[in-house]
This record gives sequence, structure tokens and C-alpha cells, in this order.
Amino acid sequence: MSVEAGLWRDELCNNILLIPELSDWWMQSAYLDSRMPVAMYTSPGVVLPKMHFQDRQGQMRFAAKLIAGVLDFKSMIDSETLPVEYLGGKPLCMDQYYQVLTSCRIPGPKRDVVVNYAIGKTPPSHITVVHNFQFFVLDVYNSDGSPLTVDQIYVQLEKIWNSSLQTNKEPVGILTSNHRNTWGKAYNNLIKDKTNKESVRAIQKSIFTVCLDAPMPRVSDEMYHNKVAAQMLHGGGSRWNSGNRWFDKTLQFIVGEDGSCGLTYEHAPAEGPPIVFLVDHVVDYMKRTEMVRTPMIPLPMPQKLRFNITPEIKKDIEKAKQNMNIMAHELDVRVLNFTHYGRKFPKSHKMSPDAFIQMALQLAYYRMYQTCCPTYESASLRMFRLGRTEAVLSTTTESLQFTKAMDDPSEHVQAIHGHGIERHMLGLKMMAIEDLTSLPEIFMDTSFAVAAHFNLYTSQVGSKTDCVMCFGPMVPDGYGICYNPMDDHINFAVTAFNSCEETNATKLSQFLEDSLLDMKTLLEQVSKTQ
Repeated sequence: MSVEAGLWRDELCNNILLIPELSDWWMQSAYLDSRMPVAMYTSPGVVLPKMHFQDRQGQMRFAAKLIAGVLDFKSMIDSETLPVEYLGGKPLCMDQYYQVLTSCRIPGPKRDVVVNYAIGKTPPSHITVVHNFQFFVLDVYNSDGSPLTVDQIYVQLEKIWNSSLQTNKEPVGILTSNHRNTWGKAYNNLIKDKTNKESVRAIQKSIFTVCLDAPMPRVSDEMYHNKVAAQMLHGGGSRWNSGNRWFDKTLQFIVGEDGSCGLTYEHAPAEGPPIVFLVDHVVDYMKRTEMVRTPMIPLPMPQKLRFNITPEIKKDIEKAKQNMNIMAHELDVRVLNFTHYGRKFPKSHKMSPDAFIQMALQLAYYRMYQTCCPTYESASLRMFRLGRTEAVLSTTTESLQFTKAMDDPSEHVQAIHGHGIERHMLGLKMMAIEDLTSLPEIFMDTSFAVAAHFNLYTSQVGSKTDCVMCFGPMVPDGYGICYNPMDDHINFAVTAFNSCEETNATKLSQFLEDSLLDMKTLLEQVSKTQ
């Protein structure tokens, strides 16, 4: 390529990325136009380390400190004092941090919308808490504007617990787990009633939601993290905690009575890194915060949200329960805690940990299927205003040989600087649609669809906290793989659909572990000969 052609290409790439509508097109195309359920299909979960409480008092204490930690993070958002992040000396767009609190997805007939209720004269000052399928409004600020203390929050959570002991309430929240068209119709039916509409609005406008979950079925220590990952993604089914959610809510923190904890978030407003940054802040806050015994000012009873359940709504709930049970059974989730080494090992050999892990994933897939496949890795576009992600297409001829791709970061560097292809193709496609011109032939070509059928849909979401994010596969015969490389170990979450006979999350996880070990052995042997 000539210098002139290269300059023209770079200018075209940057111009498309700077189109004001591109961020809206991306959100619509990737999320809001999708009619699939958000639970399991687009909303990720985050699995936190198991806590050492096993009763409701421990659950309440932990939840109270967690809420206080999120409010502490919110204070930086409100005062606009959140430190700007930098990558390679360049500032990153911080907009996503301002979209995750006090926002909610709302179903529409053909396209959903996300509403940020923080934008207004009187931003909401409450969170919602759900226990035994019953929702409560918990005001988290005193009359003077100061946030409630941990002790105050604990007392309010106790009141909520004692006011929701019944376990026979209709799980209205499970409606949000349905196919978007089905949920949209049920939503319009639900909010015809004035009381129901007010209750739904209170949930939507809340800063975030806390789900106080009932204990999940006991499993072996080996299977524990798999169970918790499933709990974060979908709640385990209607018999367990799937009705203890409002899946449209951007942030839902989940605290189980049995010590399981984490969160699920609706993906449209933000990518994974801002979410785990918030998690890191909350975890650090909880470590340093002690219970301060302040004078207890009597606080009003948290408001219980009422729903009038008509026979039609009851029917919608029953259908949603059936569909959720099918979905919960459909998803195969495996968490691999790879403890043999972490990101320090490839770094010690002057290799990119991310490139190293990507090659291990491709090697694992190749060993399992004797072929390579289209592989998607998300890369941040936050160097651009309102930037979200770009695709790193890491499957190459060279990747099968390992020699160049294991430590060659050029593909990743090009993507984060706006030189990938996914967002540019989206921009060109949407420009044609907006201009009412015919779609270019490339978008109708079979090879274009094949190239976008990603059997490996992967993402690195690094965190200081020993956690792992998880999400479902992008395609029916594929895998969803997220990983958090720590210094001395790597956390993986691998998902697949049980209905596909060709996929097996457990088997791929084993191939992945073996591949990582074999690559380590190979590197050590090469080092000895040099």
C-alpha cells in the first residue's frame, strides 16, 4: 500500500468513527434492535469471590456495605471528580460511567430505548431492593442530602426482609426475562393499571437494584463457581431466583443468603471495563469501611411496591416462567480457575498476556475440532468520543503457526485506534439505509455472513478483584469466553448452548487448560535452547 493510500484509508476510518450518529447506530444495532431476551443472550454477569456468611444477618451486613460502596462511587459521578483514564498517554472517553447508574431499558414494539433518569432537575434518590420476588423503594439519602450510613442501610434492609417473608408472591420481575416482543406486549398490559405503572416507574428510576437471593441448591466445591455464574446470568430458573430480578435495570447487584454474590447488568449503556472498575471501587471500599455507630435517626419504612395481578398478567408470568426454565436449562456455564500461572508468565517472555491467551483459545478450539474458526475479541474504542468497542479478528493464517501472533500486538493496536473493520462496515451500512439507497452488494454476500459468524466470542475484562465476567455465546454453535488475567492465575468463564450437539463448555475448558500448560512448556523449552 502506498503512503497516499494509507493516509486516505486512515482519514476515511477516522471520519466514519466521528459520524455523530455512529454511537446511536451501534447501540441500536448491537442491543436495542435485538428481540432476543436480555437475560443470558446480551446481559453479562460478574462472579465475585464467595463470601463467608451463611445467614441473613451476614447477607444484610454485606449488602449494606455494598450499597454504601456504590453510593461512594456515585459521589464521584455526581461531582464529576471521577479520574479520567488514559491509554498510551491519551485520555479515554468516560461517558459510559455516567450511563450505568439511574438508567433502565424500556421495551418497545420494534426497538427498545434506554432512559437515563439522572438527567433532570430532581434526580432519583432511591434504590430498589427485591426479596422473595417483592420490590421495595429504599431511599438512600438523608434529608440533608448525605448518604445513609452502613448501619442505617442495614436497619432498612432488616425492615425489608421482615416485610417480605411470604414466598408465594407472583414473580412480576420474571416478565423482563422474556423475548423482547413478548415482554413489550406484557409491559403495555402491565402498566395499564395505575398502581402497576407507578411501581414499574419506581424500579426504572432507581439508582440501581439489589437482589437479596434465596440460597441456591448445594453443589460440590468444584461446581460452585459454575452455579454462581449461572445465578448471575439468569437466576437459576423460576423455582429459584429468576423472578428476583428486573433484567431491564442497568445494574443489579446480587447477594445470596448462602454467600454467593456478584451482579448482572443490561449491556446497552456500557461495556465491561467500566462495570468492573466500579466493582473494584466497591470491593476496596468494603475492605476499608468499618461499622460506624452513629446516632440512629428514625427512618421511614421502605415503600413496598404493589402490583395488581389480573388473569392476563398471571398468564404472562406463567409463560415467562416456562421460557426462563427452558433458557436456564439451555445454557452450559463453566468457570475455569487456571492456577498454574498468570499474566506475569507471558510478560516474563516479553509477550502480550492477551495475545498469549487468544492463541491458547484458538489452539484449544483447533484441538477440539481440528479446524480454526472466526474469532471475535472486543477492543475498546474509548479513544474516540462515545466510543464503545471494535472487533479484533484474531484468527489468521499466522495464528495457526503461533510464531508471529503470540506476541504481535499490531492487530489489537490497529483496532483500538479505529482501524478495525466492524464499526466502519456498520457505519457504511447505516449510511446507505439512512440515505434510502440500495445496500452495497458486500452486505448481501454469503461470505460476509460467514465471516461474521463468530464461533469464539471472547473478551478480556481485567479487574483488580479476583472475579470473572461471563456472557452467553454470540451464535447457536459457538462459545462465549471471558477472562480476567491476574498476576499468578487466570479466571475464565466459558458458555455454550446445550441444544447444540457440537459444543461442550466443559470439554473446551479442559482443552484450554491443556493448551495453556503446553504453551508454557514450549516457551520454557525454547528459552533453554537460546
